[in-house]
Amino acid sequence: MILLAFIAFSMAMTLLSSQILTKTVLKGEASSFVLELPPYRKPQFAKIIWQTVKEKIFFVLLRAVAVAAPAGLIIWCLANIKYGDATLLKLIANALNPLGELMGMDGVILIGFLLGFPANEIVIPVILMAYLSTGELGDYSSLDSLKHILTDNGWTSVTALCTCVFSMFHFPCSTTLLTIWKETKSVKWTAISVAFPLLLGTALCVIINFIF
Repeated sequence: MILLAFIAFSMAMTLLSSQILTKTVLKGEASSFVLELPPYRKPQFAKIIWQTVKEKIFFVLLRAVAVAAPAGLIIWCLANIKYGDATLLKLIANALNPLGELMGMDGVILIGFLLGFPANEIVIPVILMAYLSTGELGDYSSLDSLKHILTDNGWTSVTALCTCVFSMFHFPCSTTLLTIWKETKSVKWTAISVAFPLLLGTALCVIINFIF
């Protein structure tokens, strides 16, 4: 039921966002949309395999080399280089704490989302690394262990709710933004693709934190 509620909420916000954009930055005369369907043919298995290898495997490897590897180096440096008695990761998280608390979260969660820009899959590992001060990305052994780690670091039901909401509405990952820029060739629309969901997610988290 919780998952269904999140899906319904995201659909409603998608429609609302569409209306807001239509009346603001996308304001203008409606244009027609024509989609031409390609002719039906028998599947060309060799071509399908090649396209899959090229678009899925090569693209993922290129992404890992161009984005994930430098990001991993940055994360490692932040988690292992100390200034005084604290790591750079901890210092940045502490600086983000006021904003995080306003949004119903904390600075560690925010830095997790920031460092998860190359790939959203590493958001939780970054958060765990910061909480546990391990100096490297890790994982949890079970849901119970994850629950204990989070609750021991001040998580409440409001924290979990705000984190889930922000994960749905925060800025897109690097791959998505790269695709947007390739399709639009516009810095403006790429920036809007970052700013609009980020502001929306921030506002929703502040409202949820204020209500609950």
